[in-house]
Amino acid sequence: MAKITFDGIEVEVPDGTTILNAARQIGGGIVPPAMCYYTPLKGTGGKCRACLVRVAAGSAKDPRPMPKLVASCITTVQDGMVVENTTSQQVMDVRKGIVEMLLINHPLDCPVCDQAGECDLQNFAFEHGVSTTRYEEERRTFEKIDIGPLIQLHMTRCILCYRCVYTADQLTPERVHGVLGRGDASEIGTYIENIIDNEFSGNVIDVCPVGALTDKTFRFKQRVWFTKPVNAHRDCQTDKCNGRVTLWYKGKDVLRVTARKDEYGEVKEWICNTCRFDKKETSDWVLEGPAHINRASVIAQNHYELPVVNPQVILDLPESTTRELERNPPLRLGGING
Repeated sequence: MAKITFDGIEVEVPDGTTILNAARQIGGGIVPPAMCYYTPLKGTGGKCRACLVRVAAGSAKDPRPMPKLVASCITTVQDGMVVENTTSQQVMDVRKGIVEMLLINHPLDCPVCDQAGECDLQNFAFEHGVSTTRYEEERRTFEKIDIGPLIQLHMTRCILCYRCVYTADQLTPERVHGVLGRGDASEIGTYIENIIDNEFSGNVIDVCPVGALTDKTFRFKQRVWFTKPVNAHRDCQTDKCNGRVTLWYKGKDVLRVTARKDEYGEVKEWICNTCRFDKKETSDWVLEGPAHINRASVIAQNHYELPVVNPQVILDLPESTTRELERNPPLRLGGING
């Protein structure tokens, strides 16, 4: 076990744990952002540089600081390590530069992008970006292409995180897409217009942090913040598919089906295309209840999962107001423990 101090908070983690996962054990707003790292996928990390942190002390044996910022997703902890993230102005300034670099060729088409409202890049730019850009050159552009009967590729939005490539490597025996070209000519594509057509191809949609890979059955049907996610499951007989999903409802209609994601937007258990694209009737599923949505997310604006009002922590809340809220609760009342 190794003890490290992250933004002034001490945590003990197993040897070999990355700095990023050590921070995730603490949780909250101090966790570095991650655009390319994806816990279930081997080989991910170290590409987008969004998770750079400052190591102020390398270890108890060698307390010297590391000379440069390091990618927290691929740097393992050492006993006695001291790491600065939100407490380092250098890290915050560099992170603004990372956002600017990622947005150099991005089309900034959030108003028409299906990923808007659940886009990692959108969140990253909102939290760490600036409102202007210094880039004046022409952006890279690509034609939209179908890389399968159910998936459309918008290469103009891609940030080359490689997640979809690693997903195909892990779930399918014969990957047919990858990164073609080098440098600023790099792009995701298939060899000689091959198509991605296997039982787990839909998972590349879930792992994409931007709107580069979209679900053709859901395109332009509804904004995600107008839908209500509900957890459900079914007994799926496909090997590697766990059958545990999130159904996205608009009224009584299931508009799309996705794999379940954790608080960091990562899929831990994959689902097959049958569950994702062919089972869009409520009768196909056993419903479990509303999916938890972070209150900071625009998806939470539907208020299907009502926030909690704690009268004990609201100073001078009149008794008449408390009684009125209990009779006609626009918000669910709760105690100190929620």
